[in-house]
Amino acid sequence: MPLDILVPYWGDPSLLRTTVESVLAQTDPGWTLTVVDDAYPDLTAGEYLSGIDDPRVRYVRNETNLGLAGNFQRCLDLATEDLVVFPGCDDLLDPGYAATVLAAAERFPQATVVQPGVRVVDQDGNPASTLVDTVKQRFLAPRSRTARLLSGESAMVGLMRGNWLYWPSLTFRREAVASVGFREGFPVVLDLALVVDLLTAGGSVLRVPEVCFAYRRHTGSASSEAAVDGSRFAEERRYFALAATQAVRLGWRRAARAARRHTTSRAHALAQLPAAVRSGHRAAVGEMVRHAIGPTRP
Repeated sequence: MPLDILVPYWGDPSLLRTTVESVLAQTDPGWTLTVVDDAYPDLTAGEYLSGIDDPRVRYVRNETNLGLAGNFQRCLDLATEDLVVFPGCDDLLDPGYAATVLAAAERFPQATVVQPGVRVVDQDGNPASTLVDTVKQRFLAPRSRTARLLSGESAMVGLMRGNWLYWPSLTFRREAVASVGFREGFPVVLDLALVVDLLTAGGSVLRVPEVCFAYRRHTGSASSEAAVDGSRFAEERRYFALAATQAVRLGWRRAARAARRHTTSRAHALAQLPAAVRSGHRAAVGEMVRHAIGPTRP
């Protein structure tokens, strides 16, 4: 059961090279790699990938820029294996990543999503520690020394309180993702929306404690930029209203309440507020205040 590794590419070709090299270094040979170039102006990535003599590696370049959600969908459309993962074009797979997630998926065939252990690195690949990751890993992520399967309303409640997942590290059952697809209009919280859609459709998330993925945290990411200008919080507010509606339809009252409260997301807005005030970015300040203390409406 090979693993389909699908990398949506737009960015620094040198960082992409490190991602590709981390895939080539996998101890388990059961994988295929597809890099989908979203019409990035620099052609270096294509030249590099074309020079790799490995039948498991392919390079696809979109004729036009599809945008974040569009390119993720393009990646999914190109997938052929039962298990898929969408690492960022700057993230790193530890040598045991494929072996870990493949073994977990085989052991727990009912799992729709596999979340392995993750370490965080900075722009240069050095260990990094941020407030966001401390909260995710110490306070939000379910604790267990062994693999733990999460499903139903309780799993959604946890994610509505705070998204503890690391999207690029998640391995999915391809058919399950294809059945729900990526939501349009939510590029920043596309990951959370997909997992919640899977949970509300009867899916489950398997948390595996083994650390085998390096998530690169840097200020140049789309989510970081969106937090600075406040657009992230406007999008999150719309999404949590939608999630609350989903939960109500299923009779998941606790999940609906957690979605309306979105406690950690509100706290994140408050944490960003002082910097926005100092910068004089009035629109961002307004979005952060509305998100932090305002009601959640559809």
